[in-house]
Amino acid sequence: MSSITPCLWFDDDLGEAVDFYTSVFPDGEVHHVTRYGDSGPGEPGSMMAAEWTVNALRFKGVNGGPDHAGFSETISFAVDCADQAEVDRYWAALTADGGEESMCGWLRDRFGLCWQVVPVRLYELLTDPDPGRARAAAGAMFTMRRLVVADLEAAADAVVAG
Repeated sequence: MSSITPCLWFDDDLGEAVDFYTSVFPDGEVHHVTRYGDSGPGEPGSMMAAEWTVNALRFKGVNGGPDHAGFSETISFAVDCADQAEVDRYWAALTADGGEESMCGWLRDRFGLCWQVVPVRLYELLTDPDPGRARAAAGAMFTMRRLVVADLEAAADAVVAG
């Protein structure tokens, strides 16, 4: 049976990235590490490739060197969060140590990988049967960096109260 696994290309900090991702997500686990030998482009003993799992998604990574375009928003990972506490925890962890906030729940971690950290409540509000409430929630989302459930709900509720 075939499978598809995202493979991420790092300059030379794959080991640091694997440690980071498997620590951010509670079920993070490293499955396999391949190291450079005495021949090859990497420092002998340094990490060449790795496989790991976070949130039941398996990843592969390589230390491929700087000859690549880097990560961009065109490929990103969404973290669906049960509540505001989970949003806040992932947001803080993924923006730590050089990560960058963007708009609408998007961020770039210190390795340059893009994520969207989303409370599931946002999806509920965006599909509200009342189109005015859905539009109001979307409008509120467009003004935020880290998504705040209470503010999204307040925007939707203001339509009813208005």
